[in-house]
Amino acid sequence: MNAPTQKPARRSRLWLWIAVAVVACAAGALAGHFVFAPKAVSDKAVETFFQTRLPDPRGADLDLGTLRGKTVVVNFWAPWCGPCVEEMPELTALHAEYAARKVEFVGIGIDSALNIQQFLKKVPVAYPLAVAGFAGTELSRGFGNEAGGLPYTVVINPDGTVKYRKMGRVTSDELRAVLPRS
Repeated sequence: MNAPTQKPARRSRLWLWIAVAVVACAAGALAGHFVFAPKAVSDKAVETFFQTRLPDPRGADLDLGTLRGKTVVVNFWAPWCGPCVEEMPELTALHAEYAARKVEFVGIGIDSALNIQQFLKKVPVAYPLAVAGFAGTELSRGFGNEAGGLPYTVVINPDGTVKYRKMGRVTSDELRAVLPRS
């Protein structure tokens, strides 16, 4: 006679555990969103970018302020970074595809000029490259790259707002989705 009273008690405990699990999952998802979501990019990061002057691999001055008012794809990379090297040909092709649409591409190299020069002998890149050394990591942190990982890609709108950020290898399709269509 105890069997009928035990089944409803087991079911109610089961539902209680399911409810606890659902609440725990929801709390975990919310915590993960707020803890691990990239921080908002401040106007200061964009202004710092446009006020920066860096040498290109040959030592000539590259004034990033000349990119103001255009859509800018900024790619933080290094020659020793496998995913960075993999995405370079796609970025070069996109640079050519979007040249008439006032979209500029710039690669910020997190390495020495000599290492970047050696890299360019093997992998041709058609868009401007700047040599930032490890100080470029700080510049990328301003754009929300708190881990300082590479590659890190940012798209800045002509009005100076950041439209897109991605840690890791970026694809042509991902960038086409956020770049101007005409």
